[in-house]
Amino acid sequence: MSYAAVLAGSATGGPVVCTAAEPLLAGHRRRGPCVREAGGEAEVRAYRRLRHDVFVTRQGLFGPAGDADDVDDDPRTVVLVAVADGTVVGGVRLAPMTAPDLGWWAGSRLVVRRGAPPGTGSALVRAACARAEAAGALRFDASVQPQNRVLFERLGWIAAGRATVAGRPHVRMGWPVDRFGPLVAATKAPLGALLAGMLPGGAGFVGDDGAPVPGSDLVAACDAVVPSLVERDPEWAGWCAVLVNVNDLAAMGAVPVGLLDAVAGPSRDTVARVVAGLRAAAEAYGVPVLGGHTQLGVAAALSVTALGRTASPVPAGGGRPGDVVRLTADLGGAWRPGHPGQWDSTSTRSAAELRHLAGALYRRPPAAAKDVSMAGLVGTLGMLAEAGGCGAELEVAAVPRPGGATMADWLTCFPGFALLTADRPGSPPPDAAPAVTAHCGRLTPGEGVVLRWPDGEVTTAVPGAVSGLGVA
Repeated sequence: MSYAAVLAGSATGGPVVCTAAEPLLAGHRRRGPCVREAGGEAEVRAYRRLRHDVFVTRQGLFGPAGDADDVDDDPRTVVLVAVADGTVVGGVRLAPMTAPDLGWWAGSRLVVRRGAPPGTGSALVRAACARAEAAGALRFDASVQPQNRVLFERLGWIAAGRATVAGRPHVRMGWPVDRFGPLVAATKAPLGALLAGMLPGGAGFVGDDGAPVPGSDLVAACDAVVPSLVERDPEWAGWCAVLVNVNDLAAMGAVPVGLLDAVAGPSRDTVARVVAGLRAAAEAYGVPVLGGHTQLGVAAALSVTALGRTASPVPAGGGRPGDVVRLTADLGGAWRPGHPGQWDSTSTRSAAELRHLAGALYRRPPAAAKDVSMAGLVGTLGMLAEAGGCGAELEVAAVPRPGGATMADWLTCFPGFALLTADRPGSPPPDAAPAVTAHCGRLTPGEGVVLRWPDGEVTTAVPGAVSGLGVA
């Protein structure tokens, strides 16, 4: 949801959300106040004076010491104000609840001046929700006075219990952030219906990253690269086509033995650039290109099939309730320039490092594993749990992540190398240096994925099955 487009309807005299740089929403005459981030210390001070007048002087909430606290001093705190005719007529603050920021934010000190236009409080709450999500919030809380519960519920908030603030009873409210649902719906949710009756992977391996080849010790994997990526960055597309297939084999505990590619493009130059990236990755991983197919004068397209070898493939559906969930991820690298949502940890690794990573589960196989890919870490965990007939709980604070990524972005991105594994308690972790491994959750009875926060609160990330492929 865009922060600059939370509210419309200013023609009726209600508040609008705007920014200092663009104070009016296109196509609207602003008659009510403008809701935006505080435009400097003067507006912050005006907001705090208004707070003091309402909470301390009129309501007697905080006593002579006033309502200022550590949140006011936190440089990460964001103050939103409602401004009418140059005067602050309302405000609210929001800030992360942990250091480092895990994606748990809270709003507080919502205040509206007497005589402010109707809807000012609602506008501030909506703006705070949008601003928190823009900052990467995965959980957004507020403790509100009982008389304000109805307002928050009308805006979509959910009551979560009781709280005490300044000695007075409050209601704990939660804004239902849905960062994972749209990603799951766009990438994996259609699979169950599309592949009904096909049993991709075979019994025991339905929906796995690779498929055991009957009558052999081979595992086959196949991935296609999004055509827009092939068009925009052919070399990187070629590299990624190898990367994703090797990762799929790695999740199966298979050692890669060969690749087949099918590449198409509008020109010889485009195809040559794709092949250059593919060749570079194949050499880095030490996997020969066995053959394939090439077409010129057509729309850009690229798919690669990989073959690996193992006598004991690791299934996604091998986990059971009570198993520990581990994330093994390479935290090196950075966001890939020009490719939002792609973490590149592989292009700067040596060939020896890449090959060691690829063999992590071959050397030390767990009960179950999945390669983190299109559905992100949370969606992939949902698929691993679904294949085993389980649910899953992810402990947010225990998830290892790079310093340059917010938790929300890390849990939804395409990482260079990341495996989710499930195994019995006390089992040894994968041998995967230079990647790091952390115990960050567990499989549970039921279905879906929940997030557990440092205060013990649990929020729903994925309410049910991810792919619809069912139990492997």
